[in-house]
Amino acid sequence: MRIAFVAPRFYPHIGGVETHVFELARRMEEFEVEVLATDPSGKLKKVEEIGGIRVIRFKSYAPSNAYFFSPELRSYLKRHSGDYDLIHAHNFHAFPALYVALSKPKKFVFTPHYHGHAHSFFRNILFRPYKFYSRRIFDRADKIICDSFFERDLVLKDFGVENSKILAVPLGVNFDFIEKRKTGKKILYVGRIEKYKGLDFVVKTLRLLPEFRLEIVGQGSYKREIMKLAKNFGVLDRISFYQDLSREELLKRYSEASVLVLLSKFEAYGLVVAEALASKTPCVVAKTSALAEWVDNRNVFGVSYPPEITELAELIRKASEIEVGDVNVPSWDEVAEKTKKVYFELLG
Repeated sequence: MRIAFVAPRFYPHIGGVETHVFELARRMEEFEVEVLATDPSGKLKKVEEIGGIRVIRFKSYAPSNAYFFSPELRSYLKRHSGDYDLIHAHNFHAFPALYVALSKPKKFVFTPHYHGHAHSFFRNILFRPYKFYSRRIFDRADKIICDSFFERDLVLKDFGVENSKILAVPLGVNFDFIEKRKTGKKILYVGRIEKYKGLDFVVKTLRLLPEFRLEIVGQGSYKREIMKLAKNFGVLDRISFYQDLSREELLKRYSEASVLVLLSKFEAYGLVVAEALASKTPCVVAKTSALAEWVDNRNVFGVSYPPEITELAELIRKASEIEVGDVNVPSWDEVAEKTKKVYFELLG
């Protein structure tokens, strides 16, 4: 049987959606698998194999890395969606999933990665009509797999989906982490550098945490503002920026970190929190959206949003002294098996 995963982007871009698609696709040994993604840069190979997975890319237009308009992908799906026994589309916040819904595939699974908001004022203006029009993705999906119980409940509330066709399968991690080796006092941030991620609050706390350095892994449209803020606060010399790290280099960052901080205004899951915990790194998160599900006050500590800077600094210092105990984080193998079960039920 032949299946396709459809996403706005795929490797070498690294993010939660890209990781989710890759980790599922490479575990689908029972199927012939393709990944259909867009390439707004126009610089990547049209067709290539990554980790044994055939990847086909289509031109797209993505202003500020959003929406990923791709007439080329839409045309391809119109002509070829029937060639696949099942299509699993990812990300409500971009057009490729809508293209899948409109192409009327034989079987359609949808993972929305939905958190109810766009990432900027301008995108929020566009998001309102897009949300109304794109609810048909949920209507036409045979099964909806959410990243968290928070996301599932939000989809039920916002789109009136039938309970029987929606479920939550929390994301997993690869347990390939190296031995924990804290080197100095390091705050770690992993993810896109966007305003809604709350990285500016972390930068502001550095003035109250003179013994700490901040390591930022990722890239995004808000990086320039973060650098400007850090310079104004006199802490830029204690911040290191990394991007396009190999898996081995990323594992090293986790291993050496004293604490991971994620203060997003909204998240559908919080994959980096799972990875941090699996690496025995304690976390401080905003008590918002799906991030609130992680707070246990043993390994993960929550702070109100927006945080009070003094309180945040004290919590970071406290968390950095914690030795992470047993954590209940699923593996990607478990996630893939649960996802395959959905596929086989649909395919009979």
